[in-house]
Amino acid sequence: MLHHSPQKPCFFNMYAIFVDGGRQYRVEPGMEIDVDFRETPEGENLQFGTVLAVGGDEGLKLGTPTLEGVSVTASVLGKSMDKKIYVQKFRRRKHSKRRTGHRQPNTRVRIEEIAGV
Repeated sequence: MLHHSPQKPCFFNMYAIFVDGGRQYRVEPGMEIDVDFRETPEGENLQFGTVLAVGGDEGLKLGTPTLEGVSVTASVLGKSMDKKIYVQKFRRRKHSKRRTGHRQPNTRVRIEEIAGV
């Protein structure tokens, strides 16, 4: 159940749920998100065509499994990196230890529009 404060008006922005790199993202126009790394220069546009659902003031449209003719356009802001994670291997009673770190590269994008609704 949605609870809204009496001071703020209740309205819904248009949003879309799309798939990229095996993950689902819920986005609205103007949002900035990190997607899997791509060799795309800064300022170029990316188009995500695997849209599962679109919602807004008119209601929710669900795909079976995807919506035909609907796409999400995003502009590339640049490269970014995740937090460092540490991978540790340890073998008991053998004096064998190893610790390595990894930072996953990402591409930062801004959602420009949801087209074809």
